[in-house]
Amino acid sequence: MESLKRLFHFGSETKKPVTGALSTQVNLKKVMPYGDQLNDGAIQISFTLPVDASPKAREAAKTYVEKMGLKDVHVATMEAMGMGFTFFVVFAKTKHAFDFSKVKVTEAKFQKMEIDQTVEFVREKVGRRLTVIGATTGSDAHTVGIDAILNVKGYAGDPGLERYECFRVVNLRSQVANDFLVRKAVEFKADAILVSKLVTQRDQHLEDLKDLMKKIKAAKGLPSTLVTVTGGPRLTHAQAIKLGYDAGFGPGTTPSEVASFIAQEFVKKSGKK
Repeated sequence: MESLKRLFHFGSETKKPVTGALSTQVNLKKVMPYGDQLNDGAIQISFTLPVDASPKAREAAKTYVEKMGLKDVHVATMEAMGMGFTFFVVFAKTKHAFDFSKVKVTEAKFQKMEIDQTVEFVREKVGRRLTVIGATTGSDAHTVGIDAILNVKGYAGDPGLERYECFRVVNLRSQVANDFLVRKAVEFKADAILVSKLVTQRDQHLEDLKDLMKKIKAAKGLPSTLVTVTGGPRLTHAQAIKLGYDAGFGPGTTPSEVASFIAQEFVKKSGKK
């Protein structure tokens, strides 16, 4: 990230000299992909075609990428994916640039705190432990996401919520039905619900989350202060908000970020200062 900051000089909208090995300049109003040389437009794409691997299939992949408006196309990898399917990795170049200064992103608003800060914040503002219940729902059997946030070990050296004295954590693990999750949330008097979604084929994660939110809203016994958080590789904060959740976190999210959000959002909903 630091190297990216040096290269693009985040926060600036004008030409700045690039530090380090590159001696050229970067114009944030005309940013292009970078490969071997700044602004060379080099990109890498991958896809599968429903044809057998063959010289003709390789040429078909090259032709298809050229039809996308890319140039200097090179098929780097062609691998058979069983009978009738072939996977390709293709290098190419684009001529298009974009204005980095106009890129907008919707993010959850909170002040990131370290573990001791969050514990003290909850102790001072709430005066009791917050109950957090988490699960991977539907047919999704992946627990790596929810475990990274909830388990003591945490993620990337960042302790999970089980390490926080201010949280009571209930991890229901994987393939949890939405009805069951809601019942358990009522039973444990949950203050926050965390849902991890990794299976995304045909937007199944969005359908599951829509169904869960309907059940949460219809449930009796859940407080108005309930904090709902979802996360996964194909989820954004904007999508989560549209579905009715308080926040959505993507890849690379740390437990301390989720902990900070839950604590601050709960206090906000409680009307406490």
